[in-house]
Amino acid sequence: MNFSELLAAADTQLKKSIEHLCTELASLQVGRASASLVEGLNIEVYGTQQPLRNVANISIPDPKTLFIEPWDKASLTAIEKAIRDSSLGLNPNNDGLRIALNIPPLTEERRLELTKLVGEFAESGKISVRRVREDARKKAKAAKESDEISEDEEKLFDKKLQEKVDAVNAEIEKHAKQKESEMLKI
Repeated sequence: MNFSELLAAADTQLKKSIEHLCTELASLQVGRASASLVEGLNIEVYGTQQPLRNVANISIPDPKTLFIEPWDKASLTAIEKAIRDSSLGLNPNNDGLRIALNIPPLTEERRLELTKLVGEFAESGKISVRRVREDARKKAKAAKESDEISEDEEKLFDKKLQEKVDAVNAEIEKHAKQKESEMLKI
């Protein structure tokens, strides 16, 4: 494995860390209806677990309401149960055709809880980035020992990798601060 392949592989993993963080942050309730709040919920249908986005249409008629219309009406109760059992704290209203979710405004206490959760997600993202960096360094060391790259290339790789890690950590901080300010905005 040469220098550029090592760097490209590390870069791909770092981007996945950012994507995962963004997905986690999008799933947090901020007092507005968003499909990302529920689309990843696992629903027990046809004997298997399926993400909600695979079994229903999610629409947002206004900023405080979310409609979930399953393609098979028989799965309405399973969807309702999954929403009740989730940690979202939402009360589904089943009218026989669709489920309506009214998104309540966040209390100050809940906002503070969610900002702590944002910090936990950001820290988890940084841990993921550190793991990627360590794995990449191990691969570079192994490549150097097998004479695929030179010692100078290994040092250059470490430098370039650290620059990428610093950029990704800055992006994690940016996303976390943006989500926290979104949470605290009334």
